[in-house]
Amino acid sequence: MESGCDVFFDDGGFAMTWFALTSSLLFAAIGLAFFRVVRGPSPFDRVVALDLIGGICLCMIVLFAIFFDQAVLLDAAFVIALVSFIGTVAFARYLGKGDFE
Repeated sequence: MESGCDVFFDDGGFAMTWFALTSSLLFAAIGLAFFRVVRGPSPFDRVVALDLIGGICLCMIVLFAIFFDQAVLLDAAFVIALVSFIGTVAFARYLGKGDFE
């Protein structure tokens, strides 16, 4: 019996093209978000950019889980999502207590 990915990716060339295109776009998004972390006009922009990088990394892990048919990576993605959320809330509370304008 074939899994869902095997039916969708019958042709290996299409699967590699899809994977390469998606990975390239995600890497470009990480680069742009990292630029915002380095040159953000305010600490709040930097926190949002760090949260975006966490979300993009989460997308990449899910992409790898789908492409390589490894369900265990979805568990790791869930843990990373929780840690990213808690970190963002902690940064926001820290920045909310001070005057960083």
